[in-house]
Amino acid sequence: MKQHLHRQLRIYRYVIYRETLIDPWEHFWSFIGAFVGIFIIAYIQSLQLPSMENIFLIGSFGASSVLVYGAIQSPLAQPRNLIGGHVVSAIAGVTVAQLLPDIIWLTAPFAVALSIVCMQHTRTLHPPGGATALIAVSSGTKISSMGYWYVLSPVLSGCLILFLVALIFNNITKNRHYPVKKSRLRRSRRQHLKTRFERTKSPSNL
Repeated sequence: MKQHLHRQLRIYRYVIYRETLIDPWEHFWSFIGAFVGIFIIAYIQSLQLPSMENIFLIGSFGASSVLVYGAIQSPLAQPRNLIGGHVVSAIAGVTVAQLLPDIIWLTAPFAVALSIVCMQHTRTLHPPGGATALIAVSSGTKISSMGYWYVLSPVLSGCLILFLVALIFNNITKNRHYPVKKSRLRRSRRQHLKTRFERTKSPSNL
């Protein structure tokens, strides 16, 4: 038993070591990509929003930058999830803000919970999307007065900026590829569609 535990510990140490063994150039391009993406968004939104609301929204895109520039192999960092997750969550958040009374302990959890379900249903799960939905119901008067325009700008415009910057800096070396062409997420989607197609062709459905 003791030898088995010792062996498992050695395996875990090796796996952790391999996972953190990253080319220094990866750190460099992750830094540059995140810096440029957030810089552009922060500058543009500073011209439109009050400083406090701008900080909140930048926090949501900052979390996306961790995935898009620092974990580009993750299924949650792919373009469908980045753009779709934020947009779907923004729609959910604005809808909650429009329909429910302005009671923060009611609108905040409802917006986040609804955004999660909507992202799951549309297969656009992106964790920072929850913050985008939360901002729609908990921010100041400027974002609240935007209504569904909040979805287009600053949310969709910010996502497109992060995406375009990612296309440049995540493909600048031979070891960085974005979007990932053969991700586990795409394989699972293809398998899911294939299974559904085969079910429709089965004799029991004819």
